[in-house]
Amino acid sequence: MTKFSVNINKIATLRNARGGNYPNVVQCAVDIQRYGAEGITVHPRPDERHIRYQDVFDLRPAVTTEFNIEGNPEKQFIDLVLRAKPEQVTLVPDAVNAITSNAGWDTKRNLAFLQEVVNEFKRNGIRTSIFLDPDINLVESAAKTGTDRIELYTEAYAKAYAEGNRDGIKNYRETAVLANKYGLGINAGHDLSLDNIAYFAQNIPHLLEVSIGHAFMGESLYYGFQNVVNMYLNKLK
Repeated sequence: MTKFSVNINKIATLRNARGGNYPNVVQCAVDIQRYGAEGITVHPRPDERHIRYQDVFDLRPAVTTEFNIEGNPEKQFIDLVLRAKPEQVTLVPDAVNAITSNAGWDTKRNLAFLQEVVNEFKRNGIRTSIFLDPDINLVESAAKTGTDRIELYTEAYAKAYAEGNRDGIKNYRETAVLANKYGLGINAGHDLSLDNIAYFAQNIPHLLEVSIGHAFMGESLYYGFQNVVNMYLNKLK
């Protein structure tokens, strides 16, 4: 069964647009879990333009499912994760000025760095995942980092699917199959939506978890949090 984790960054973006504490990201996380979501994901960035570092600590006791913190493993981020002790940390090589994540790791070029970071988190009992493009040539070096999982960067799949190209799933499936042979768990995220999630889940073996934020928020404007959570759960069955 693939777990469904909701990225609540956009809730924080909405709150920050007016100041104050509405909508309340902690209460939203509590409600989203109550509606059936199986995890909460946040992606704090150095400029705190959506999720703030304090939000992470406020959310920690409120997340009773699985807490996944994503981000570029710079010192400030590493210190945050080690203090918050989430169930999972997802390492994403996003630049400081990036609007959103736009690439996975080159696990060959960054092997030594990733080994060091992964080992630090695992010494502290935190499961690790590495954001990865669907490229079988990067899987072996990903496994050498010692990571527990990879998270497939699914923007290319979503774009191909929207254009009617179902062959866009091919590289993702091949990468997932090979990663499983190396003992890596498979997560996925970025631009997954109610439109494309079922086909992806049906065609990616060993898919443990998806995290969805931007589409979730857009869909919830029409249907509401509770309905959208259950719509995703039904599509992932």
